[in-house]
Amino acid sequence: MRRAMALAALATATPALAQGWQCQVPPQVSVPPMPLADEPARVVPITGYTLALSWSPEYCRTRKDDPANATQCSGRMGRFGFVLHGLWPEGRGSQYPQWCPAPRAPDAATLRRNLCTTPSTTLLMHEWAKHGSCMTKDPAAYFDKGRTLFQSMTFPDMARLSRKEGLNAAMMRQAMVVANPRLKPDMIRLLLGRGGWLREVQVCHSTTFKPVRCPRGTGPADSVPVKIWRSF
Repeated sequence: MRRAMALAALATATPALAQGWQCQVPPQVSVPPMPLADEPARVVPITGYTLALSWSPEYCRTRKDDPANATQCSGRMGRFGFVLHGLWPEGRGSQYPQWCPAPRAPDAATLRRNLCTTPSTTLLMHEWAKHGSCMTKDPAAYFDKGRTLFQSMTFPDMARLSRKEGLNAAMMRQAMVVANPRLKPDMIRLLLGRGGWLREVQVCHSTTFKPVRCPRGTGPADSVPVKIWRSF
């Protein structure tokens, strides 16, 4: 009982802080060129989806002064916690759909509408070209779906978690479950960087966009230590 109460306290929902806050989108945005495919196109049946959520403080801690990452990391547009890396269609095994023919690119209005969720026009364009093009012919529909799933998430108090002594992968997944009771630990995959720093949380979904057990596992074992970089 005491352990459950402690986990519940760690997972106290702070969605405004955990996603993005003080986000100020510029009045105009430039549309980057469509990226060139770095792997062969693969048009295969979709078996599910991955909602990939990056922990922005970890990404930005070495990129604050990088002009290429100014929108996300400089602080001029806002401060971010979790951001939407992307919504990815999955296939059988490692044969997921990618780089499907894209009849059109996102326009400036679509990119601008999604900048507080994914604060990089370059990343937005890449996600559409590599992943979204295999889901729909309409860039706006792709980003709307990812944004809706992202905004349905509630996140733990990451500042408190980052100070938790003995934090491990099991506790990180459980904190996500406490904040989102519809989830189970086996629906959550963690990505850790060098030294065990949290890079990303991925939530696995079915073809109907319902959370499901991750078919390719949940990442590090329960006992693996997790560290969380915080910029606040």
